[in-house]
Amino acid sequence: MAAVGSGEVQKLAVLFERHHRGLFRYFVSMNRNRELSEDLVQDVFFRMLRYRASYDAQQSFTAWMYQIARNASVDQAQKRRGEVIGIDEFTEHKPDLSPGPEESAVRGQDLRLLRLALDRLPADKRELLVLSRFQGMKYDELSTVLGCEVGTVKVRVYRAMRALEQAYLTISGEKTA
Repeated sequence: MAAVGSGEVQKLAVLFERHHRGLFRYFVSMNRNRELSEDLVQDVFFRMLRYRASYDAQQSFTAWMYQIARNASVDQAQKRRGEVIGIDEFTEHKPDLSPGPEESAVRGQDLRLLRLALDRLPADKRELLVLSRFQGMKYDELSTVLGCEVGTVKVRVYRAMRALEQAYLTISGEKTA
């Protein structure tokens, strides 16, 4: 990103190739809309180009990029306020090593229940889980994105995991402890 900031704008293509899939998965996990997510990914890279001078090479690029992504998502949500939003079931399956039909059915059911449980969480908890667990963002990067201490991030992720667990158990009909 430092090269882009110093005028080598063509280097943004390298960053796009490296990060667009992760951003897309983040947006789809948050809004369940593939087309909107594609638009948001493009918007993030336009904003990165526009605000390239604000990038600090001493800080994590990933954290800076996800701060931009969060802002783009919030801006888009404000534009769409009042619209009826449908849920697009997103399934990105990687081929398995030939599981049996029963195992496939159980996995599919578990994944469906997990998605439903994730959808029941408040947006802030869902975002934390998507970034930390699905995108693999480190707690120090999350603290930069969220503007809080690492300890606070750890507590919030723990609470989000507990909320996800409770939602999953409620949906699946299992007893909660």
